[in-house]
This record gives sequence, C-alpha cells and structure tokens, in this order.
Amino acid sequence: GFRYPDDQRAALITKVAKINDVTESQISLGSGSSENIRTVVQMLQNKALREGRNFQVIVPHPTFAYAELYATSINVPVVKVALMPESYSFDLQNMQKVADDFDGISLFYLCNPNNPTATITDTDELKAWVGTAPDHHYFLLDEAYSEYVTDPSFESGIAWIREQRSDNIIVVRTFSKLCALAGMRVGYAVASPQMITELEAFISVDNTNLSGAVAAIATLDDEAFLALSLHTANQSRQLVEQTLDELGLRYLPSQASFIFHEIKGDVQTYIDRMCDHGIAVGREFAPITGFNRLTLGRPDEMAVFVEVLKSFREKGWV
Repeated sequence: GFRYPDDQRAALITKVAKINDVTESQISLGSGSSENIRTVVQMLQNKALREGRNFQVIVPHPTFAYAELYATSINVPVVKVALMPESYSFDLQNMQKVADDFDGISLFYLCNPNNPTATITDTDELKAWVGTAPDHHYFLLDEAYSEYVTDPSFESGIAWIREQRSDNIIVVRTFSKLCALAGMRVGYAVASPQMITELEAFISVDNTNLSGAVAAIATLDDEAFLALSLHTANQSRQLVEQTLDELGLRYLPSQASFIFHEIKGDVQTYIDRMCDHGIAVGREFAPITGFNRLTLGRPDEMAVFVEVLKSFREKGWV
C-alpha cells in the first residue's frame, strides 16, 4: 500500500478496454462512476463558460440523483422531466423539447436501466434520438445495472460509441453492483478519445485506489463469481416477483438488481414497519406515490423479506 497504483491502474484500463472492445484512449477510470458523472457535468460547464454559452442538465424524474446534485452544487440549472404516467418510462419527446427551447449546451442524463424503476428505455427510440442530436446536445448514459439486463432488445451505448454514431455520448459503468465492490470505489467512463481527453482534465490525479484496482481486475477475471452474482440476483428477483404476483401487487419489469413495486397503504408507514422487523427497504421516490424500491439481496435474505411481506398482508397492511 505504500506505492502509488500506477501499474494496477494501467492494467485495469487495459482490461476494461478489452472487455468493451474499445481502445485504452476511450477509458477514464473514476472513484466510482459517481466521479465520472461529476467530470462530465464539470467539463461541460467549463466548456460553456469558455464559449460564453449557457448550460443546463436535463434529467428524467425520478432518477439517480448524482448528476442533479453535482450540477446544483456548481449552480448549473437542472430541468426535471416527469416520467410517463403508468409505464414510468422516459418522456424523450418532452426532454428534447426542453433542449430545443434552450439557447445553449444541454446534457441529458439517462440512467438505463433507470433507478428507481429498474426499467430500460426502448433501444430503437433512444438510438435514433442520440444519433440525430445536434452537436451541442450531450448524452450521459449511466449503465450501472446493465449487467443485469435480460431483455434481448437492450443495446449498450458503448456499441454506439464504437460505431462512432456521435462524439457526444458518454457511458458510465461501475464495479459497485454485479461485481460487489461498492466500498472499493471503482468505476469508469467510455467515450471517444477526444471526449476522454476533455474529461480527464477534471479527474483527480491517482484517483484509483490500489486495493480497488486489484480487486476490480481479480473480479473481472473470476467468471465463476460473476456468474454466481448474476444467478443469485435472478433467483432473488424470481422469488420476490412470484410473491408480488400472489399478493396482487404491481411491479415494473425489473432489468436491475432491485424491484419497484406497489404498496397498498402509506409507504412511509410500510418502510417503518419493515424496519421494525429488521428489514431496510428503499424510500419513496416522489413524484411517484404508492411504490417502493426494494434492493435484491441473497435468496435467503429475500426469503425472510417474503415471509414478512406475507405477514403484512395477513394484517391488512399491504
């Protein structure tokens, strides 16, 4: 630990580039993908300031909040566009309208699969949108949960970067989910070489810790562990979905390591009652009401959750 992580960091970049079939010049490592998200916001704000232009961040609502938080912290306006009713999918048309009505640079932050809904955006629609965007519109595609996707129609934005469909696409990924290395803080961005050069100006020097780099490489090499991690998540999802079906509680089609499901009754009361039973479930995500985000643990953990949920139904709580 007394040495800087130069060699391990370089080895991880090589590994990540090979896995994603891009060049090493198209990879920027982050201290978790949260740092990569920050660099995109900060780089574009700096670009706008240098060019004397306005800059805004456009986000679906609700979604993962880090792009919004980073933008707000440096006084960049954030426009939230509500999800479509019932389907809770992204309202791409209204998001585009917000950009069209704005005189300046726009960054679309798109978490795909989305957090908290666990749903994916229609690939053909998203691909066509990104491919025809003007050069002052940028797309930050957060694919933190992409490894869990089972829908065969899903296509990663990294494929579009390889096809050079646009220089304005940045995809961020993390080792915190499937690889189970959240505490190690390792993530990365994939983009064109020119974009990576611009982003690297805002990355902390030696931002990758030695333990995280070594752990990430070891995990990527451990195919049996990755398969087990995915298998257990799928087992847990099936168990919970089966129970929700039995109880008649609606849930959105999960393509991630969590499920967004209906609660009949006050959600905060439900959260408090689950806590009383030693189970921590997610918060409510305004403006959506009547739904709860449940992270999938191990199958044995979810078996406990299922029994508690069933007991709540017997008491008339859900």
